[in-house]
Amino acid sequence: MSNANFVDHYETLQLSPNAAADTVERVYRMLAKRYHPDNAETGDATRFAEVRRAYELLSNPARRAAYDVKYDENRSETWRVFRQEDAGDSRADDRRLFHALLSVLYIARRRDPANGGLGTVTLEKMLGCPRQHLEFPLWYLKQRGWVERLESGYLAITADGVDKLGADDLSLPPNRLIAETSMVTDRAASDALMLDAPRVA
Repeated sequence: MSNANFVDHYETLQLSPNAAADTVERVYRMLAKRYHPDNAETGDATRFAEVRRAYELLSNPARRAAYDVKYDENRSETWRVFRQEDAGDSRADDRRLFHALLSVLYIARRRDPANGGLGTVTLEKMLGCPRQHLEFPLWYLKQRGWVERLESGYLAITADGVDKLGADDLSLPPNRLIAETSMVTDRAASDALMLDAPRVA
């Protein structure tokens, strides 16, 4: 399945790929209620159909396992900013990595303004860049005040980092941006919306 045709069902349900089956069920019911065409205030037949398709796939263990393989392959291709062998010591490579880090951290913060962040292991996988190549860029971004470490241990972009990034610098495909602000706000489901990143001490 190519990137162009790939549908991110986890994004549709606003879930972590590590979400448990009961979390998938709970969040699905909440979103289905919100987007059901009979809902006069927030009904949306298209979004309801998307949510339904995502749930039908992710609630089936066999289909989800097969999908997860494609999901991991697609995510690696979508986020990879440069090949590891291309990483050098030049300022151009540094600038590209600065922008890539700010970009992925921007998305994490956009999805969860209060707690959105990523761990270094997740950053390694998303950028296709080994940890030692991230040490200097992360140090620099933190020194400039563009990145901070949250209490959870995740790395997150700051408000200054968002301003620095700017719309033209966003190193991500447009389809990774959330087009609307209808994130799940029910407290019971808020834990399900955390991104899947290992905690870093």
